[in-house]
Amino acid sequence: MKIDETIQADIAIAMKDRDEHRLTTLRMIKLALQNKVIEKREELTDAEETQILTALIKQRRELVEAFTKGGRPELAENERLEIEIIEAYVPQASGEEDIRKLVHGAMAHLQKDAGGVRPGPRDLETAVQVAEQWIRAAGLRADRKMVSEIVKSELSK
Repeated sequence: MKIDETIQADIAIAMKDRDEHRLTTLRMIKLALQNKVIEKREELTDAEETQILTALIKQRRELVEAFTKGGRPELAENERLEIEIIEAYVPQASGEEDIRKLVHGAMAHLQKDAGGVRPGPRDLETAVQVAEQWIRAAGLRADRKMVSEIVKSELSK
């Protein structure tokens, strides 16, 4: 079952349970997915749906930080609850060890493409992009910050 189908079913459940906060959050997710479908003019892939949900989570985390700094803990808690609801629909992030293996593979691929020349710190952005492509191709999900730090450590060796 696709993410949007699951969300639609959960919207019905939230309506029956009269869970306003969950219902509002689910409708917001559904709207974000529908907007992307309209923009793209075709159905979304699972990866695109996951990417949209990841962006929503990132926005919420930024809001939590802003509300916390602004002295509004009740609003920050509200955003934390939304993050929990959204994360339930996102495939779980892979462990650091799995990501590290894929980064090693991506680095070897870059080295092979460069004629055996090992990538250096100047190639950080390219290396991160290739590593992320490998991670997505493996059907996994990883935080860009974690991928970037693993790539940095590999490039500095």
